[in-house]
Amino acid sequence: MRSPLFTATLSVLLVCMIGWLLVVGRSLILPFVIALIVWYMINALAHVFAHIPLGRWRLPRLVSFSLALLTIFFAGTLVLDIVTVNLTQLAQDAPTYQRRLEELFAQTSNHLHLNDPIELKDLLPDSIVPRMVTAGASLVTTLASSASLVFIYVLFLVLEQSTFDRKFERLFPSPERAEAAFAMRAEINRSIMHYFTIKTAVSVATGVLTSLVLIAIGLPYAALFGFIAFLLNYIPTIGSLIGVIFPSLLAIVYYDTLGPFIAIATGLGLIQFTIGNLVEPRLMGSNLNLSGLVIMLSLAFWGAIWGVVGMVLCVPLTVMIVIVCARFEGSRPIAILLSQTGEVGGLSGKSRLNG
Repeated sequence: MRSPLFTATLSVLLVCMIGWLLVVGRSLILPFVIALIVWYMINALAHVFAHIPLGRWRLPRLVSFSLALLTIFFAGTLVLDIVTVNLTQLAQDAPTYQRRLEELFAQTSNHLHLNDPIELKDLLPDSIVPRMVTAGASLVTTLASSASLVFIYVLFLVLEQSTFDRKFERLFPSPERAEAAFAMRAEINRSIMHYFTIKTAVSVATGVLTSLVLIAIGLPYAALFGFIAFLLNYIPTIGSLIGVIFPSLLAIVYYDTLGPFIAIATGLGLIQFTIGNLVEPRLMGSNLNLSGLVIMLSLAFWGAIWGVVGMVLCVPLTVMIVIVCARFEGSRPIAILLSQTGEVGGLSGKSRLNG
């Protein structure tokens, strides 16, 4: 009989090995993970199209799936084009904004009568603005270059998805264990569908409202900042803060007065606060049942492994871990520690899964 210490040691070694593989194989795994997200979004959108009431009729499965595929493809292409154009223009204007920022530091030092004037390089690395823009352009270029590989993965997932259930069922030696596994998969699917549906809706609303506020005030690159706000809204806690900081900093160097900066910071702050603290919790409810501390630790962990994509996926990945761990007696304590309330459901499927 294995001792608890030996079992814990093996578990720690297994987690370390999996983490190492995730880091080393990042260039291969990330495109497939993105393809899984796109494939999941296509199926979710197809499900929505299939339930649109058309009198007594409903769209056939093939038609709804084709519409979802075209919608995702054209939306992705449009967003990528808009972001690329805005980033290109921002890269051209970056040196001007850098000089303007340096002038503001010099003016502030003069007003404060400092013997040793504050310089931008004292607080931030040299040429920080052009380097940040270059990093953003590099990210878009990377996404565009991996788009073909993602497309191939999505194509094969779509072609083979009709056989997934049959293969999954044959992984288990008895119908009872297969039924329990299908129930677990359905629970994971419901939780992730609930999360992504609401999160996508509020993220779109955040991005659109951000763009409208910036357009009304006259700040350039409104579409780019709207997309950034949409993307960052998937990142818990810090995403909304960064979404306000970026356009507010640009307003400081773009305008000669502080009025537009105050208006942008206040307007975007109200949008983020209203959606993030009033609208989203009301829609999301307690369905996810995750501890706030666990979410922050998950954000740091997956962000360190997969960067921005890991930050976006940290919540659904943690939800999957909680649901799976709750179904087994040995891993149930992990699910309880990760949950917010300690209530992680019963073990009705545990015996069947464990055999």
